[in-house]
Parts: sequence; C-alpha cells; structure tokens
Amino acid sequence: MKTQESTHSPVSGYIMLTVSLLLLIGSVFGLVLLKNPFFLILLGLFLFTLPGFFFVNPNGSRVLVLFGEYIGTVKKNGFFWVNPFYMKQKISLRARNFDSERIKVNDKLGNPILISVILVWRVRDTFAAAFEVNDYENFVRVQTDAAVRKLAGSYPYDNFDDEEAEVTLRSGIKEVNEDLEKELEDRLNIAGIEILEARIGYLAYAQEIASAMLRRQQATAIVSARHKIVEGAVGMVEMALDQLHEKDVVELDEDKKAAMVSNLMVVLCADKDVAPVVNSGTLNH
Repeated sequence: MKTQESTHSPVSGYIMLTVSLLLLIGSVFGLVLLKNPFFLILLGLFLFTLPGFFFVNPNGSRVLVLFGEYIGTVKKNGFFWVNPFYMKQKISLRARNFDSERIKVNDKLGNPILISVILVWRVRDTFAAAFEVNDYENFVRVQTDAAVRKLAGSYPYDNFDDEEAEVTLRSGIKEVNEDLEKELEDRLNIAGIEILEARIGYLAYAQEIASAMLRRQQATAIVSARHKIVEGAVGMVEMALDQLHEKDVVELDEDKKAAMVSNLMVVLCADKDVAPVVNSGTLNH
C-alpha cells in the first residue's frame, strides 16, 4: 500500500468518450432496429463508463482512491478517464491567501495586543493533505492561530520596558516574519503544505491600554527630542564661547559667562520664539 504521493497517468478521456459513444450507438441500434435485448448489455456498459470521466484544470489535481487504497494523484491537466469505481478527490495546487482574524494575545511582557497575519500557502504533497489530516484547510487556520499566539509571546511589542530587547514585534519586522514562517513550516509540514510567505498584517495594543501606551510613546518621543535639543544647544553655547575667546571679541568673567549661557540655553531650548531684550547700556550694567 502506498504511503506517499505518486503520480498516476490515466487514459485519455477523448479515447474513452469515442468508445462510450460507440457503445451508445450500438445499443440504440440493436434495441430499436433489431429489437434484440442482448444490446442492453452495451447500454449498461455505456452507463458504467460515464462516472470515469473527469477534468483536471491547470494547477489542479485529483487524488484517486479505490476501496480505501490510494492509487495515485493526477496532476496533468486535461480530460481523462479512470476506473469508474475510483473516488476522485479534488485538491487545488494553486497559491492561496489567508488573512487571519485579529486575535488578542499577550506579548512577552504581558501587554495585551491585537495581531493578525497574512499567509500565502499551497499544497505541496497531495497524499499528506488528503490523508494525514482530517481537513487540511481548517488545519491551516488552526495552526496559524497557534503559531501567532506563540510568536506574540516570544517578543515584546516594543522595547519601552525592555531596552535590551533588540528584536520587537514592532521594529524587528524581518526577524519576526522569518520566525513566523519557520514556525508555520514546522507545524504545517505534516499536512503537505508549503509556506510561500508569512508576515504580520496587523499589530496594535489592545483597546484597554491603547490610549495609555499612546501617551507613553508621545512622552518618550518628547523626552528624546528634548535630549537632542539640549545636546545641540550645549554644543552651540560651547562653540560661541570658544569663538568669542579666540577672536578676543569681548572679555567675560565667570558671572557674565553664566548669564550668557543661561540666555542662550533659554533661546535655543524654548518651545516658542523668544522676544529679545536689547541692552542700551554697557556690558557692565
């Protein structure tokens, strides 16, 4: 008994169609004109051949089974005829898209998130798809859901709480998608499924924490921007003091340097435009 996929070459349907038509013509001729009941046998043979005809479209296949025994798989497209007792299960070999539903899971840090994946797959082994699992299409859906839950629990959504995490669901797109694809290949290999592409289609915090996480992201962005502004302002003040000293423009004591630094930092770091105050006196006042 065969335990792996094998290719079956059936008889051309056009040849058997000609034979069937001859049987039909002969039976009608004998029954109507000769009135010989013997030609009922020919009519019975004609009716017997009819269930054996079938089509195979491009990128399609038919799995043939005779009384529980696997005969083979027809992958060549065309019009064919086989033993009428064969059961002919149709399995498509075309690439298919599967957009999973958005499911709520916890990431590595325990934050609830919403995630979905887009999967492109096709049947590679018709024997495994037909006989190793009960329903290979439902198997793909269930195992994809399980793989997504495992993936989400393996990475944090971002690195706010874990700054040492180099790969996150939000930033490590390439690494995460490769991990997802490998996980799905391991799970779906038993059903003879080939993974062409797997990637995250939707990713967001769950509704109950989305607003709080948005405020935290905004605060983090503001702090990061302020850090850059202050860093740049300090460099500009340092450069201004060095050039004033090198070009001997004005002599500044420590108090005047402090005042100048304070004024420059206010101007450079302020959120809004600063209104200048012109000193009409001397630097000593």
